[in-house]
Amino acid sequence: MFFKLDLSKRRLPDNEQLLYKIAQARRMQNRNSLDEKLKDQTLQEKTIGGKNIFPQDQTAQDNNVQKKSPCGCQKCFSKDDKFLMSCFNPSIEPFLSASSRLSLDVFMWWKRLQYERRNFNYYKTAVANLFAVFPPVPDLRKPSPGKCRTCAVVGNSVNLRGSGYGSLIDGHDIVIRMNGGPTTGYEKDVGTKTTHRVLYPESAVDLDNSTHLIVFAFKIQDLEWPTKALTTGFYTTAYMRIIDSAKTLLLVMVVNPAFMKYVHEIWMKRRGKYPSTGFMTLILSLHICDEVHVFGFGADSNGNWSHYFEVLKKKNYRTGPHSGTNEYAILKRLASEQTVTLYKGS
Repeated sequence: MFFKLDLSKRRLPDNEQLLYKIAQARRMQNRNSLDEKLKDQTLQEKTIGGKNIFPQDQTAQDNNVQKKSPCGCQKCFSKDDKFLMSCFNPSIEPFLSASSRLSLDVFMWWKRLQYERRNFNYYKTAVANLFAVFPPVPDLRKPSPGKCRTCAVVGNSVNLRGSGYGSLIDGHDIVIRMNGGPTTGYEKDVGTKTTHRVLYPESAVDLDNSTHLIVFAFKIQDLEWPTKALTTGFYTTAYMRIIDSAKTLLLVMVVNPAFMKYVHEIWMKRRGKYPSTGFMTLILSLHICDEVHVFGFGADSNGNWSHYFEVLKKKNYRTGPHSGTNEYAILKRLASEQTVTLYKGS
């Protein structure tokens, strides 16, 4: 569903108003980052070898310090998750930031996804304009030995229908939903809580001012969309509105094209033209969460890929440019090694 900006009911912010909102948002982000550092300072002082990505694999011998896990969950990701470790790249940046440097090689791969015709310099200009408005780094909770970032990754599969998973989904700290997947009318099966909504502009739906917007950009126009939707509007395509508040500025995150390429080449072994939004979100969750629970993925019992909120009209519908069968096989392997928990639905 597409939504147009209704500019008749609101006054466009002038330059001074926009600059004030940007400064206010950045002050909020800096204050939150300082609070997190102060909270974790004591734990960090007691951690040995802080550069280790998985400190639970390191033995700390100290009379006053007990061995600590990198998170507060019962099970954190570790080298025992063999399949995860064979693909996982902790150095990859999941989200774009003002300091991100995309290689020409990655750009050439990315521009072929939807036949982008503009060049690398145009891309770099679009990213610079993006971070002239939005905060230079994404708003992410960092891992901590005393915290467990539990995530529910909620797909749109028809297998959610009749599942009764609603309250289970809502019990997680982070609930990530895909594209336009609705909750109203489906609360018993899919829950009501949404902390993050994954979108690409053509799949956009209205969001409130407390939901993080995770943008999957497949072309340069998608990178221009958040800024234009906040400032001048989009007149050529009916993209969703972004509420122009200082808080909303902190809640917009754009997935790094290098991360998308990493998922396609390392996790998918180049199967399919490019991974689905749902699969890329699954891998994204492994980078930003400590414990991952997956709902609403996979085909129905007849092998059809349909949505819980739709009546399937076309049988034998498949997954277009995505390799749905291989994506689901990878998910099942992660579940079999207890890296993630998979709920298969009704």
